[in-house]
Amino acid sequence: MKKNISSGFRIGYTPENISQVSSNPGVYLMKDNKGNIIYVGKAKNLRKRISSYFQKSEHPDLKTGLLVKKIAFFETIITESENNALMLESNLIKHFKPRYNIILKDGRQYPSLCLNIKEPYPSLTVVRKTKKDGALYFGPYTSPGAAYQTLKIINKNFKLRKCKTSVFKTRTRPCLNWQIGACLGPCCLDVDKDLYNEIVKEIILFLKGRTPDLIQKIRKEMQESSEKQNYELAAELRDKISALKKTIEKQVIVTTDFIDRDIAAIARSHERIMVNLLSVRGGFLINSQNFPFTQTLADDSEIIETFIHQYYEKTNFIPKEILTSIPLENTQITLDYLEKIKHEKISILTPQRGEKMSLVNMAVKNAKQGLKDFILSETDESFLTRLLTRLQTCLKAKQFPRRIECFDNSNISGTSPVAGMVVFENGKPLKSGYRKYKIKTVQEPDDYAYMAEILKRRYGRGEDFMPFPDLLMVDGGKGQLNTAVSVIRELGIEGRFDIIGIAKKDEKTGETRDKIYKPGRSNPVNMGKDNSLIFFLQQIRDETHRFAISFHRSQRGKKSLGSILDSIPGVGLKRKKDLLNHFGSIKKIQAATLEQIKAVPGISAKTAEAVLKKFHQ
Repeated sequence: MKKNISSGFRIGYTPENISQVSSNPGVYLMKDNKGNIIYVGKAKNLRKRISSYFQKSEHPDLKTGLLVKKIAFFETIITESENNALMLESNLIKHFKPRYNIILKDGRQYPSLCLNIKEPYPSLTVVRKTKKDGALYFGPYTSPGAAYQTLKIINKNFKLRKCKTSVFKTRTRPCLNWQIGACLGPCCLDVDKDLYNEIVKEIILFLKGRTPDLIQKIRKEMQESSEKQNYELAAELRDKISALKKTIEKQVIVTTDFIDRDIAAIARSHERIMVNLLSVRGGFLINSQNFPFTQTLADDSEIIETFIHQYYEKTNFIPKEILTSIPLENTQITLDYLEKIKHEKISILTPQRGEKMSLVNMAVKNAKQGLKDFILSETDESFLTRLLTRLQTCLKAKQFPRRIECFDNSNISGTSPVAGMVVFENGKPLKSGYRKYKIKTVQEPDDYAYMAEILKRRYGRGEDFMPFPDLLMVDGGKGQLNTAVSVIRELGIEGRFDIIGIAKKDEKTGETRDKIYKPGRSNPVNMGKDNSLIFFLQQIRDETHRFAISFHRSQRGKKSLGSILDSIPGVGLKRKKDLLNHFGSIKKIQAATLEQIKAVPGISAKTAEAVLKKFHQ
């Protein structure tokens, strides 16, 4: 069968005429009955490779057989060599993104640490996307928390600048980090670049997992400082060694040869696949990542091979040795590909015994556990969908409650009144959708007026404030529910979504559950014996309450702290700003001595005495 395509004229085949396929190396494109490319593969022998798909006895499981049935015809592209086939396959996968290929998600979801060594005084930042810009990237890390924890350790033990580059270029005087000895202050002071670069080199050693080498280097510097009777510097270096040793204690040593290596292992269950990658640097296990995939025509060897190509194409570091849980089909081609990127010799091994085999077993266990967690998480998604379906039925809601928005007010006797909005999508909190509101138009304490104001601000601009929720919930029972209904009717968007109110149980009357109210009925909704529904709505209400309370406390705190400085004679807006910029917080101003306060530019001796007197009171 022949098929015309935009790039020219190419021969197409059906499963019935495989005998016509060339036995040369090349790439094949599997297509469904609509002509969509559903899988791209490479082969040393195209005919032999494609034939394997249509021989049922060779299918590893039922799933592969079902996917093969979706192949209506296929096309081939002959190449000069396997290497050329590899490059072409990679390009076609990137371009077409076929459904049943292994496609590694963009590395932006995995945070990395960036050290831009091209800057005169480099800084370390957490980034989501790596670039080929000459900077050094370390990671990716399994979570933002892991990346920021590493950054915290570095900032605590190394005097690298902490300020952003934009601030660094415009700062006129050193910040608090310089004052407490955590930074050399290159933003304003003439810092020796060689000294600063030594700090950068130490950080690179640390991030590459060479902490023992770094400790040895610092110990040598400590001894030299001690011999020169520079005891203050020697003590500082001693404390740094102690901190780094504590970091090492938290790491797991897994090899004794101190070679950098990665270990890739695979676990499979029906249509779900998990690839685990362990990172060992200098003998220490520093990272474990899981990469889930679903539905593919590739076998386990192809999956590992494709994963290696795609992963190391995006990362800026390739170790000298890669261990795999199963042998690769095209080991030499993969080596050539990686060595072309790294410009160094690399080894890919599938160990059968010894220390390296133990590492592979560890990766396999992590892959299996990751797969189990992945399947459970998908089950959770199914559970939440069923829960929301039952909620829609119970409330007799017009729309499926995919997006739920809940509002709550918070104030104490009308002081610093605020409100919070929390969003749940598909049964889970959507933190990016949370909103904080300061009450602006209501002067007297009035919870109903507060609710009316924030609902008008949220929904009063129509399409500009999309998406609308499927279900709006207000905390406060009938009164707040009636307020919400009135506001929505006034705005002319009645019927766009369902509205409910949630009221706390009255223990005095013996009630055991919160009550859910709907517009137009006096009695609460009968939630039946299904406690999961009311518990779910309570969870949303409690999260909204927590969010609003936290915002109210922060506003109250700012107001009370600000008023302390505002009440000091001679301290206006500028001097208040100078004091806060210099000390960093009210607490540190309170702990300061008279001489330290007088040292702040713009603060006279008389004003400093007034500040000290106020805080001592």
